[in-house]
Amino acid sequence: MIQKSYDDSASLYLIPTPIGNLDDITVRALKTLESVDEVLCEDTRDTGILLKNYNIKKKLVSCHEYNEDKMIDYVVSKLQAGYNLGLVTDQGSPIISDPGYIVARGVINAGFNVISLPGTTAFVPAISSSGIEPSPFLFYGFLNAKSSKQINELKGLKTLSYTIIFYESVHRLKKTLENILNVFGDRNIAICRELSKIHEEITRGRISELIPLVDSMKGEFVIVVEGNKDVQDFSDLDVFEHVKLYVDDGMSEKEAIKIVAKERDVAKSVIYSEYHNRKWFYEVNSGVR
Repeated sequence: MIQKSYDDSASLYLIPTPIGNLDDITVRALKTLESVDEVLCEDTRDTGILLKNYNIKKKLVSCHEYNEDKMIDYVVSKLQAGYNLGLVTDQGSPIISDPGYIVARGVINAGFNVISLPGTTAFVPAISSSGIEPSPFLFYGFLNAKSSKQINELKGLKTLSYTIIFYESVHRLKKTLENILNVFGDRNIAICRELSKIHEEITRGRISELIPLVDSMKGEFVIVVEGNKDVQDFSDLDVFEHVKLYVDDGMSEKEAIKIVAKERDVAKSVIYSEYHNRKWFYEVNSGVR
């Protein structure tokens, strides 16, 4: 399906809002907020305060991660009636580590336009000011809150050579940094705090140097982590040896197969089959079976 974004048909507009400094809202975002018929918002109170600051009065409809799937029918019915709708989250760009994806997907599946406006998001100023090589980079967002699952996620990212960007809350910041240190090793990072706000602060250095400093930090955080500079050449290893290398390092077979598939640019099913075929012979010959 080809979307013609400006064909005057009813559309859902994804509208970015400031992450801290109200002056960061764009002229286009304000014009769109003024022109839409209703605004779907993560928190009607926060959005109400925001719109009042710009003297914009609109009907606000609650749409958040706990009711998104139930809102699809409402949104589609409004579009079918010819309404233009805006969607905002509390801060930043909808869908980017924020609600909005489920509704947007539902609107697309129903045959209506989803138009995303460019604007504020935290990871762009974070990587720009981090002092860490910006290209290529991976925006990961929030890691799993459960430490054991977080460690498995990090193991899957350990070998990547490009810069990785995480979001984290103040309550989990120290533990997350400790997990990154234990899995990645002592890399260069930047901890970006309260971006665009009056207390904005960027702390740069090795992970081990910065962990003792975070107890006194408050606010919202973006962590920019240097990529793996010790990328290994696996050309001399067969698939079984390659996967076993990661398994012996403490990674689950599932995660190891996923990484090897990515590093070799081969389907996971192929790696899975080759690994388990060789594993059976290996275990028989070594007396495990």
